[in-house]
Amino acid sequence: MGMDIYGINATTEKGSYFRNNIWWWRPLADYILENHGDIAVNCEHWHSNDGAGLDEDLSLALAKRLEEDLATGKVQKYQDAYNYERSLIPREDCDLCGATGIRTDKVGLEMDMPNKELPPEIASLTGRTHGTCNACLGVGTRESWSLSYPFDIENVREFTEFLKGCGGFEIC
Repeated sequence: MGMDIYGINATTEKGSYFRNNIWWWRPLADYILENHGDIAVNCEHWHSNDGAGLDEDLSLALAKRLEEDLATGKVQKYQDAYNYERSLIPREDCDLCGATGIRTDKVGLEMDMPNKELPPEIASLTGRTHGTCNACLGVGTRESWSLSYPFDIENVREFTEFLKGCGGFEIC
C-alpha cells in the first residue's frame, strides 16, 4: 500500500505528486504530527488515503517549518534518536515456525523446508545442519515488524520540496 499525495494546484513539477509506500509515510507523517501539530491538525487523516490534506497556505507554512527543521538540524537529531530507539528493539519469536527455526506448516512442507540444508553461518548459530524457515532463515527469531518503518532526512527534504510547489494537497 502506498500514499499518493497530489498537488491541488501545483506550481512546480515536484509539487504535482509525492509518493511514499506505507513504510516510509508513517514515520514522516508522525514527525509532522509530533513537531508541527498546530498545522497538521488541519489535515484530518495523515494515516489514511481518504483525500484529506492541507490547503495552499498551510502547505507553504508546513514547508517553511520543515525547512527550518532541516536547517537547524532538528530533523537530523530526530532521525538519530529514531534510529537509536529502533536499534534497541529486540528480535521476536518467529510466528511462522513457532520459534523453532524449522517451518513445518503446509507451506513449509510443500517447500521442503524441514530438509533444506542450512548455510554454514546459520548452522553454527543453531547447532543443526538442516531445517529452515523462510521468515527467520532458520534461526527462530526475526526482526520486529516495527523496523520496517524507516525515517530519513532525505524523505523530509523531498516532501518539503513537494509542499513548496503543490498549491495544497490531498492524500489519496
